[in-house]
Amino acid sequence: MSAIFDLGPPPPCPTPFNMAAYVLAGDGAPDGRNAFEVPATRTGPGSTISYGTLRTHVRGIATGLLSHGLRPGDRLLFRLGNRLEFPLAYLAALYVGVIPVPTSAQLTEAEVAALCDICQPHAILTDGATALPQGRALPLITTDRLRDMHALPPAQPVMGDPNRLAYIIFTSGTSGSPKGVCHAHRAIWARRMMHHGWYGLTENDRMLHAGAFNWTYTLGTGLMDPWSIGATALVTPEGTPVSELPEIIAHNNISIFAAAPGVYRQMLRHPFPPRMPALRHGLSAGEQLPATIRAAWEQTTGTAIHEALGMSECSTFISGSPLRPAPEGSSGRPQPGRRVAVLDGDAPAAFDTPGELAVAGSDPGLMLGYLGAQPLAQSWFRTGDMAQMAPDGAITYLGRADDMMNAGGYRVSPLDVEAAMMHAPGLTACAAVEVQATTDTSLIALYYTGDADEQSLRRHAEEKLARYKQPRLYIYAATLPYGPNGKLNRRALRDSYEANHDRNDPA
Repeated sequence: MSAIFDLGPPPPCPTPFNMAAYVLAGDGAPDGRNAFEVPATRTGPGSTISYGTLRTHVRGIATGLLSHGLRPGDRLLFRLGNRLEFPLAYLAALYVGVIPVPTSAQLTEAEVAALCDICQPHAILTDGATALPQGRALPLITTDRLRDMHALPPAQPVMGDPNRLAYIIFTSGTSGSPKGVCHAHRAIWARRMMHHGWYGLTENDRMLHAGAFNWTYTLGTGLMDPWSIGATALVTPEGTPVSELPEIIAHNNISIFAAAPGVYRQMLRHPFPPRMPALRHGLSAGEQLPATIRAAWEQTTGTAIHEALGMSECSTFISGSPLRPAPEGSSGRPQPGRRVAVLDGDAPAAFDTPGELAVAGSDPGLMLGYLGAQPLAQSWFRTGDMAQMAPDGAITYLGRADDMMNAGGYRVSPLDVEAAMMHAPGLTACAAVEVQATTDTSLIALYYTGDADEQSLRRHAEEKLARYKQPRLYIYAATLPYGPNGKLNRRALRDSYEANHDRNDPA
């Protein structure tokens, strides 16, 4: 039997369609229901926004964006931190056909400039604190100006083909250059497959997400999906210590908590309240969830964590769920409506045989293609992840097929890190690899040759690379290993590190 899982296609996306109009409808949520809450913390009071206010603010900002000269198809680069203006402006842009381009607030000036060269934005949304590209004469829209737009007359949504371009996000390419991932308006409709295939989401849920808004995991799982079903989304203020999250979950009646595995790991190092009365389960994505973290969470809270596998190009498509938990040792099954295969070359592999994980090219959540490249046309989109499929569809993740690294849920190309570090004073050659530091923690390590010292390398990385891309380990090597064809052998470095370091379990 071939390793293909297909339970039939999902319902087709309505047409004409607009992603933001669909989200704001909230499946009929009344204006008075809370759409968004910032919980109170030890350092500040909380705040709330109702569905009525959300709708008014988004439609007013949409009018304001048009008054700034933006038109459907224009690109708006987002340069702001984890603040409410981010999702409001994101929805407003989508509402009138402007293309939002969310980016990480951690990026440096040089990294943002490189993204501008790729996506050619027409304007930049800025909070005044996040790095901007230098030497670019682009109009700036400040968050102060956004707040002035809240009371403007409401814009009308631009409806159209659900397959047209909606937004662009960036992911690290295997070539070392970031790739713009182009998604259609239909992407939000396709996410309905996650509501029961992963979340167990209902309109009565109060979902707290611990990530940053620019990350598709946060923006989709933490905000867009709860809003589209009429639930309440909660996000902690920027800078909230991880140690406060258990208390926030307990005191704010959180029913679903979502985070990357690293956040769960950090939380479990701190005391938990004796009860979390409303919590039904946790969600995990971004990187593989270690079994030790899952077990410790279940023992501490009495609730399960449901894991999902996905990528920027297709969001999540494999998961466990409250209705169908993942079999032990697996990441779950393809969500209902997905067509997924494990490939051996160009053909499906046999069950329980390693191969490359692939999602059908017809998947409604799959990207349109990479910015500047030809649209996707193949029958299967290869993820670059190795996996094997059981006869019941359960997927066991086996790691990457290439040298891509995972830093807190962000995929990072080693070539991207190496290109930035090669100009560090005293360094003659380098290799970036992801190494397993403990049984449940992996880090980016930089092997280097030359007479550079670790402190100067760290300072160089802080200047040239976003925080999540910066190496955590710096290891001097007399020489770097190369294969017969002259290609750098990163796997040899990774294997050597893990063979010579004791991986104690901190959990």
